[in-house]
Amino acid sequence: MTKSSQFILPFLMLFISVFHAQVKKTDSLYKKIMSEDSLLFSAGYNRCNIGQIESVLDDRFEFYHDKGGFADKKKFISDFKTGLCKSPETYQVKRVLIDKSTEIYPMYKDGKLYAAIQNGDHLFYERVGNQTEKLVGEAKFTHLWILENAEWKLRNSLSFNHHPKQTTDNEAMFDNDQSMQSWLKENNIPALGLGIIEGGKLQQVKVFGDVKKGISAPRNAFFNVASLTKPVTAMVALRLVSLGKWKLDEPLDTYWTDPDIVNDARHQKLTTRIILTHQTGFPNWRWMNADKKLNFQFDPGTKYQYSGEGFEYLRKALEKKFGKSLDQLATELIFQPLRMNDTNYIWDKNTDTSRFITGYNEKGEAYPIEKITKANAADDLHTTIEDYGNFMVNIMKGKNLKSEIFREMTTRQVKVKENKYFGLGFEIYDLGNNEYALSHSGADQGTRCIAIILPETGKGIVIFTNVDDGYKVYEKLVLHYLGEEGKKIVDIETR
Repeated sequence: MTKSSQFILPFLMLFISVFHAQVKKTDSLYKKIMSEDSLLFSAGYNRCNIGQIESVLDDRFEFYHDKGGFADKKKFISDFKTGLCKSPETYQVKRVLIDKSTEIYPMYKDGKLYAAIQNGDHLFYERVGNQTEKLVGEAKFTHLWILENAEWKLRNSLSFNHHPKQTTDNEAMFDNDQSMQSWLKENNIPALGLGIIEGGKLQQVKVFGDVKKGISAPRNAFFNVASLTKPVTAMVALRLVSLGKWKLDEPLDTYWTDPDIVNDARHQKLTTRIILTHQTGFPNWRWMNADKKLNFQFDPGTKYQYSGEGFEYLRKALEKKFGKSLDQLATELIFQPLRMNDTNYIWDKNTDTSRFITGYNEKGEAYPIEKITKANAADDLHTTIEDYGNFMVNIMKGKNLKSEIFREMTTRQVKVKENKYFGLGFEIYDLGNNEYALSHSGADQGTRCIAIILPETGKGIVIFTNVDDGYKVYEKLVLHYLGEEGKKIVDIETR
């Protein structure tokens, strides 16, 4: 009998004998083996960390591969160094576990746990260039984990049924929570909120990562969504227009004129339409000017220039007209009707600090959480993926707006770049064939977020991240979840 057959026969007999004893995902053994799997692959194999791999493998480790044959620990490590990891810390092939396929079976002797069998499927991605990953293969595996001296080690690995697999844009990775978490970790994204809209409904809400280091983020975690505040303010104004209580093209100096521009006659041209389409002529923020004062940099209504000051100008006019704060108006017109119970412009007694996501810079340093007590029409809204996802569904369907106001909102009011325009409060992407997307993004210290909806197909995506360079995960998520329309949006942005 060969060495291989001497091992495989008893190994398979043991596997069959415990087949009925699969543990649940909530079991401590399941979590432990999955942790060891992550140490072996996510921290070791996928990062070309030879030392990490060696620490997980038993000294008597044996590897059986249906294409590459047999290898002991020494040969396995040697082949890995010279094959998949020719240069330090640079992988050529990445392994991703298909979480749903994983089965864990405990092994007992005299009533004492001494081993576990892990059975499952995994995917392999090949690096193309410096960043791009291409799904190239799929296989099944069976692992024998041995418990000795209170430590788990991988004694035997069978990898078989290897075959090519092709899906578009990391399809399997994004449909698998564990591989998603691994991908986020590799991209240094501390937390991600993800909302997927399909068929005109918010179908998926997922939150990955931590509220702060060591504390897992709940499904209803609060994110500061920066300029995703602006679409909410826009909807407050448009809802008032639909109710006949506000006029889209009425000069705002009826209710408010900023002291900095009171002597500039151009303030008389400012209207809600001009503000919602970013044609005020204002800088983004007045503090960017040398004198810290508000001014016109061009005549209102003549071209596009993004401005938070414009939305604050609108806030002050609305508050003067209705004698209510913006957060009061939003609560009455938007938050309560849509049951957005976890959304607010300000911190109040109902804000649950324990659910608020900490923001980080690219070095992993935390920013202090700002507890805003006065509404800013352009910035600092805090909300959840579920609340904002349902808000975008409402936008998609034009609910609570008169049909003519919805048409105005989705009409190209001003050109931003080729095939990209601003409507009332939203960017509009011209996707061709009379199809379009509505979108807005947000960026502040420790937050990068974006929301996109496709009214014609009922699809959309909401992405919240809590790090300065969180935008780097947008493209793959948009391509995966929005398909061809997503590709058109990416093409417009990168052209």
